Amino acid sequence: MSHNLTQATFGKVYLVGAGPGDPGLLTIKAKGLLDHADVVIHDALVSPPILAMISDRAQVIDAGKRRGRHSMTQADITQLLIEQAKVHAVVVRLKGGDPFVFGRGGEEMMGLMALGIEVEVVPGITAGIAAPAYAGIPVTHRDYSSSVTFVTGHESTGKYRPQVNWSALAQGSETIVIYMGVHNLSNIVSELTMAGLAVETPVALVRWGTRPEQEELIGSLATIVQQVEEQQFEAPAIAIIGRVVNLYETFASASPMHSPHWATIQG
Repeated sequence: MSHNLTQATFGKVYLVGAGPGDPGLLTIKAKGLLDHADVVIHDALVSPPILAMISDRAQVIDAGKRRGRHSMTQADITQLLIEQAKVHAVVVRLKGGDPFVFGRGGEEMMGLMALGIEVEVVPGITAGIAAPAYAGIPVTHRDYSSSVTFVTGHESTGKYRPQVNWSALAQGSETIVIYMGVHNLSNIVSELTMAGLAVETPVALVRWGTRPEQEELIGSLATIVQQVEEQQFEAPAIAIIGRVVNLYETFASASPMHSPHWATIQG
């Protein structure tokens, strides 16, 4: 039974990271909240097996936002959380990956706290670490990379207007991990190569990382854009740029996804 509140009080909102998709990577704390939630408001990247863990008594609301077909604006989602906190004691905002890593959790927290609503963040494993790992690519390695930068490749709608300092990243980070970069990949590759990053620099794209449908595309700055077009490789995908990608050939066979159902696309 739902824990209904009086009109004068608010429930507590939990911003919960669901991880990248594999239900085995969901934290124990997150699982406990799914067991006790009155309402769960989830985004489009939460995997079906994790959605299946939600208590049968909880109301489930799909607030998924995907490129080109946003079902709700960010302001609408924040308002929805506020409205649900007025009537429910335990409100779970379930996000793919981690709420504070390109998940807009900070925006939602700000809106809730401004009204005095109690909020707690439950971190999740972010795709920028998990997807490369499940492909057999370590984002750092003492012999290959001592620095890694996580960056969004989806900076604007319509015409691409770069705000990320790709030139600085090209010169300052040995591994670059890009979220939501497939649609702007051509621009990103141009920015990095113009900044002096060698065209031979290895690139890996990991689509639907940690899920049964995971796919990889391996190439270089010189080839990856054409490979994406030829293979019709689509989002959602994480891009990994740097020498660590060379370890793919060595470590891929040890990946949790290395099974008869493991799909690998290589150019």
